[in-house]
Amino acid sequence: MTEPQPDAPDAAGSAGDGPTARPATPTEPDWQSLVTPPAAEPSAPPEVKHESLVTPVAPQVDQPASFQARVRAARNEFEMHAAHARDQFDEANERIKQRTGRDLFVAIAIGLGIGVVTVASLVFVKWTFVLLGAAAVVLGVFELSRALQAGGRRVDLVPQLIAVPLLLVSGFVGDLWLHWSMLFTSIALIIVWRLLAQMVAQDGRLYADVLSDVVVSAFITLYVTFLASLALVLLREPGGEWWVLAFIIVVVVSDTGAYAAGVAFGRTPMAPRISPKKTWEGFAGAVLASLAAGALLAHFMLGLPWWSGLIIGGVIMGTATVGDLSESMVKRDLGIKDMSSWLPGHGGVLDRLDSILPSATAALTLHHLLVPLGAS
Repeated sequence: MTEPQPDAPDAAGSAGDGPTARPATPTEPDWQSLVTPPAAEPSAPPEVKHESLVTPVAPQVDQPASFQARVRAARNEFEMHAAHARDQFDEANERIKQRTGRDLFVAIAIGLGIGVVTVASLVFVKWTFVLLGAAAVVLGVFELSRALQAGGRRVDLVPQLIAVPLLLVSGFVGDLWLHWSMLFTSIALIIVWRLLAQMVAQDGRLYADVLSDVVVSAFITLYVTFLASLALVLLREPGGEWWVLAFIIVVVVSDTGAYAAGVAFGRTPMAPRISPKKTWEGFAGAVLASLAAGALLAHFMLGLPWWSGLIIGGVIMGTATVGDLSESMVKRDLGIKDMSSWLPGHGGVLDRLDSILPSATAALTLHHLLVPLGAS
């Protein structure tokens, strides 16, 4: 009886399908398995943002260059607008200058500066206003003396300057009898000085001319130094700083109202032979502005009835106008437009003091007359 033979291997050399089959030994190496690494297990696809599917990617921009371009464009636009505004400003200023003969904007800037210093000196420390007033008086005396000398008058500056501290200091700290004594002393000093100087000169000057020199020299002291000292007499009174500030404000408001109304509506000359640019329309503007300012200052600053402010405004406006016209008459007689050019847009120091000096006398008088109304 023949025993069954085991199955022979197939042609591929692989074992049978039975569980006992063994893998056949490869006859050739698998080069692909040696060169190519085994494939990785499949992973989840990368997350794709939705925006990248809808909005295209913007090209990269040079940020510094773009910012500089915007800055240059803004700067050029600003310079263009600034140049246009400057041209309009210069054109308006030139029209005003041709109409009034003044550089309005420079005058406003200088006026504001002087006003701030004046108000600060009066409100905080009284004696600083004395120094400020003394400096203004010295400059005013120098301007008027030089203008009169240019007009052929012989004026001695030294005694004029000596009279300044005598009158200002006695007006601020001395009694009235001392103040009046210093006035007579100053006038006597000026007259004697001029006569002695003329005797030394021996130039054959006519008697009438010498007399005119003496009168003019005394006029300088009375007009500039003495009237300024009356403001210091008012300053030393109780609450005098507010009265000084009030009458200066009324003078400034009157001048401003006259200027504005004259520029806008001025048609009718007021005193063409003395001051051709002053008009009745400007005078009306000064009246309205002064009355309004006087009423407000009397009620809120001086503690007086509002109607008394109408008196203050009217009187101060009148003295300011007379002072302005008086100085204009002196300048016209001397053939000059301004006393000096130290204050651009204003002229000289005396051109600013012309309305204030006579108003100091009126303010001192009104103080003694109206203060009892506030007490009652």
